[in-house]
Amino acid sequence: MKIHDLRPAEGSVTKRTRVGRGIAAGKGKTAGRGTKGQRSRAGASIPAWFEGGQTPLHIRIPKLRGFRNVNDIEYEVVNVGAISAAVEAGKLEVQKGAPVTVNADTLKGAGLVRRDRRPLKILGHGDVSAKLFVLADAFTKSAREKIEAAGGTAQVIEIPTTPLAALGVEPQTEGPPEAARPPARRASRAKAEAAVETAAPEAAEAEAAEAEDADAADTAGDG
Repeated sequence: MKIHDLRPAEGSVTKRTRVGRGIAAGKGKTAGRGTKGQRSRAGASIPAWFEGGQTPLHIRIPKLRGFRNVNDIEYEVVNVGAISAAVEAGKLEVQKGAPVTVNADTLKGAGLVRRDRRPLKILGHGDVSAKLFVLADAFTKSAREKIEAAGGTAQVIEIPTTPLAALGVEPQTEGPPEAARPPARRASRAKAEAAVETAAPEAAEAEAAEAEDADAADTAGDG
């Protein structure tokens, strides 16, 4: 094989279409632009969203109003009435003389919530007929009042926090914050100025010592 035998792989190179080279070439005369019209003229540049003058899509559809709160929390919600109905139906374990324990796991087992990974919030629709001990991430005011009125307890789940000392993080010292680090150019300039200031007293002491030596030599010569 020689250098002139090398060819690109079949299909890897597409021959460029040369327009305006006569009718026989297939792309002559109008060069694939068609006959007349806005798109056949020189310098025609039409936006992709232009629809020919009819009302465009972004005006035909209604406006998207409102906003989405980036800090919004999506809860799994359960009403107190649904919990009472589950207790009466035997879907929640009832121990004699003790309140019924209600949390995300028991509610999922009873089929009242689908996903136990989301925070649990108890709503106040319905009546409470049993004494409940409810552990949830949030309660509405009416839900808390109905649970407590029936002799139950509404307890908010507290997220445990680890002290900084246990994580090996030193607490911040009191006092004003430290000054920001200066840019490299300014830092090098300040370092040079400090070096000059440090060297200045030493140079002055050396000059004074030389002057004293010269005076002593002059005095000895006069004697």
